[in-house]
Amino acid sequence: MSACEVKLFVVGSVLVVVLAFLYRRHQGPADEAVDPTATTGHMTRVLRGLLAAEDAVPLDRDLRVAVGFGSCVDVIASAADVLRTLNASVPEDPQHFNTVHDQEEFERIFAYFFRHGAAAERYTNNETFFKKLAAIAKLYSETKVEVGGNAPVMARSFLRLGARVLLGAQMTEELRHRIGSEIKITGESVMHDDIHLILEYKKGEKWGKYAAPRANRFIIHNDANNPLLSTLESFGDAVSRFSPHVVVVGGLQMMDNFPFLPGQRRSRLEKLAAVLSSVPKKTHIHFEMASFVEQQCLKDIIDNVVFYSNSLGMNEQELPNLLGMLTNNSITIVSDPNPRIASTLDQMRMLYQTLREISETGGKRRLTRLHVHTLAFQAIMTQRGSTWKNSKSAAAKAALVANRHTCGSKQIEIDNARLLMDESFSTSIEHGSERISFRPEQPVSCWQEGEVDICLAPVLVCTQVVQTVGGGDNISTAGLVLQV
Repeated sequence: MSACEVKLFVVGSVLVVVLAFLYRRHQGPADEAVDPTATTGHMTRVLRGLLAAEDAVPLDRDLRVAVGFGSCVDVIASAADVLRTLNASVPEDPQHFNTVHDQEEFERIFAYFFRHGAAAERYTNNETFFKKLAAIAKLYSETKVEVGGNAPVMARSFLRLGARVLLGAQMTEELRHRIGSEIKITGESVMHDDIHLILEYKKGEKWGKYAAPRANRFIIHNDANNPLLSTLESFGDAVSRFSPHVVVVGGLQMMDNFPFLPGQRRSRLEKLAAVLSSVPKKTHIHFEMASFVEQQCLKDIIDNVVFYSNSLGMNEQELPNLLGMLTNNSITIVSDPNPRIASTLDQMRMLYQTLREISETGGKRRLTRLHVHTLAFQAIMTQRGSTWKNSKSAAAKAALVANRHTCGSKQIEIDNARLLMDESFSTSIEHGSERISFRPEQPVSCWQEGEVDICLAPVLVCTQVVQTVGGGDNISTAGLVLQV
């Protein structure tokens, strides 16, 4: 990107942020706010409309998907239980740290994200402290121990949706057995699986003077295997033989703030770029974003992964972070956990246009699909004339999976759900922008803008949350499986 282009995008990025602030202050809580008058009948019509859109497109049982990288064991615990047993002190001044070194930093960074209700994932270089946290979590009978890692979670989700799956991940024989033989795994066995501690909390939950505005989680890990992308070479070889319809890349946040040797991370990512550049153009490449705070790490990933992907998936925190890095070389640590539709669509347009200007040389690809998943809605933007299809059904399925996953049930219960969308929404924060009316019987809104098609579906937000971890992976999988 030229210096002139960078300056242009900096101005545009700043303008969007300023306009979004003024828009929010002017509009107040009306747009996308909880509608207290929403009746059971209204919610039922929305659910029926979403189910009809989902069922309009059958699953493709011949779909082949290759997913990388890494794996772990997720230890999913109540944040309140762990904090209480740890005898953690509620900090007066929450603070962000790129890496967690000790208990005090853990307390302060947890409070930092907890008060915003924002998901976060951080590395700790203190193995002793991490083992202490994990041991505390395992004291509680409610704590769950599950197959974890973005790639295995997405692989299992694709399998449930009828696809044939190749997974690039290293793991113990025990974890390999738990994943099952239906997924083809490329990667060596290891003696010990990496562990991720997932600290879940509910909306309104309190810790001292802080209250969570929405249900979410804080993840802490001390990985040794995943950051190195140790299965990269075997995965690359297997992909060429497997001939997938789509290659999905995720789990790269494990590289964030990991103590690599000088040049080691860049070298591994350049190798990944070489693997992606060898994938035939007819095969889609999807990158699932995550939480990044190390500037150079995210820059390396943009250069070697984002520029080689024609599809991206991310949440409301990751969208402004990636956009900020592309436009003004800045990291956005935390953003609005409940963004307005208009603001999100504007950010999507800016990101999409930026990545459409990539020169398709040396295996690089222009973006043709962007999926942003938030608590309240799913938004999918695709290039008209591309091979992506069924955006309406994909958005509906993603919205339904958001509820199914967080509520932990295949059956959606209206009594345990709420809508965060009003009777209409603006398509942009710009003055005079179009407003689209929300129709309960046909809740997925689709429209055209220039060379792109946009579909937006409301989420029946779960009010009895069982888990949030893995939500983004399952939602992105649901969107992708109907569009390839």
